[in-house]
Amino acid sequence: MSLGAVPPAAADTGHLADYLKAGAADADGRVDLAAAGYARALAAAPASTAVALRAYREALAAGDVALATRAVAVLRGRPEAPADLPLLPLAVAAAKQDVAGATAATDALAATPLAVLVPSLRAWIAFAEGTDPAPQIARAGKDPVSQRLTAETAALLQIARGDTARGLATIQALRETGSPVDLRLSAGQLLFGRGETDRARALLAGGDPGFAAVRAGDAAQPTLGFGVSRLLGRIAGDLADQDATDLSIALARTAVIAYPANDRARLLLAAALAKDKAIPRALATLDGIAPASPYAATAGATRISILTTAGRPADALALARSGAERAGAGESDWQTYADQLSAMNRHREAADWYRRVVDADPTAWSAWLQYGGALEQAGDWPAGRVALQKAVAIAPREPLALNYLGYAQAERRVDVPQSIAMLERAHALKPDDASIADSLGWAYFIGGDLTRAQPLIESAAAGDPINAEIGEHLGDLYWTRGRRYEARYAWRAAALTASADDATRLATKAVQGLPRK
Repeated sequence: MSLGAVPPAAADTGHLADYLKAGAADADGRVDLAAAGYARALAAAPASTAVALRAYREALAAGDVALATRAVAVLRGRPEAPADLPLLPLAVAAAKQDVAGATAATDALAATPLAVLVPSLRAWIAFAEGTDPAPQIARAGKDPVSQRLTAETAALLQIARGDTARGLATIQALRETGSPVDLRLSAGQLLFGRGETDRARALLAGGDPGFAAVRAGDAAQPTLGFGVSRLLGRIAGDLADQDATDLSIALARTAVIAYPANDRARLLLAAALAKDKAIPRALATLDGIAPASPYAATAGATRISILTTAGRPADALALARSGAERAGAGESDWQTYADQLSAMNRHREAADWYRRVVDADPTAWSAWLQYGGALEQAGDWPAGRVALQKAVAIAPREPLALNYLGYAQAERRVDVPQSIAMLERAHALKPDDASIADSLGWAYFIGGDLTRAQPLIESAAAGDPINAEIGEHLGDLYWTRGRRYEARYAWRAAALTASADDATRLATKAVQGLPRK
């Protein structure tokens, strides 16, 4: 926030310090302290929409429902009110099975960009009232997002009403057009809740960690809180990779309020808070996932990821190691620890743990790829090559495996024609991948075919302009073709995003050029 934007009400009442301190705490990711400061500022300026808006955002981040409710009361009906304002009263009402309150909040959402949720919400409200939700489902209109959400809601409500065969058929139809993972998770929970264990486990078959977690018997009843929470979490999941942190936090937080047992929503909330640099609150949110939760293992991996992103790699590594070495540790624990070791350039140690993953499932091409990659990075190219060849043998149409082996061989001038053939296959399978285009172009360059190399490396540089390795390849190509000015420009540009050691080398190359052959 801009500390220069001081709300007049706060200044007039002499509580400017509270407002400014809260803003500073907010900018520093200390949402609990920020919420407390905005609470004091709002108490001093109870009619200030500027203070109320900041208090609302920080209260949702901190999980202070009382403060958020006070802020909602100030903002309701005001032009400054955010579109997600009705989510809090909706969640609070749903948690209490308060149909009237949920209806009022849903009606308020109908006038906002979140109106796509309204037909599905009204269907869950109808079910909670004991009436047929089908008429509400039919009111999805022509909006494709609303249609998708109501189709998913219809499937869950069919299961909830005992029409399991029809519900599962609807889910299967949606799967064929790309339904989200959380639909099957929610359906599995409802099936377990109905005692339909075999159907639940069949629906959740597969290696996805979330499926495995719920497959253990994570049951739920189709309460209003469950339905509302599922919808809010569904949208929060869609926004996870987008630049919409405030809305992501609002959706995930209210999903947890509506149905506190929704640990999947807690994971989404923690991730959104971490993205907003609120690291302590993100970690505290993960603390709310009990060790017995089906999502406990995922919470552990998420904690490690947050610590790594927050610049605490030693803490992340220690946590990953404790998980990998504990009694009962499995593939995901070994994988996580190996990934952390690899990120810290401890490739030899990482290879030992990746080998455990390979031994646990020798048919997994990705395990062989990571094992081979770690060996190659550790300097054991012969063993690494064998492992990478195994990955390609298992998955001959997997672009990532083809690219890694093909590029690694070409870099070492090992069987360059075969390497080019592999990279051509990878490029044909994934033509828009800049990394693969660069690999193929570089292999052509190594093989002396500069004419075919140039358009590939140029397109790769255009597609991924901050990739230092691609930029260096472009410079090498231009220099070899006699375009010295453009080569130096490419190397200098690459140095801007390269590691310290590589930046020094690139700077020297930009001055001296390539050595004469």
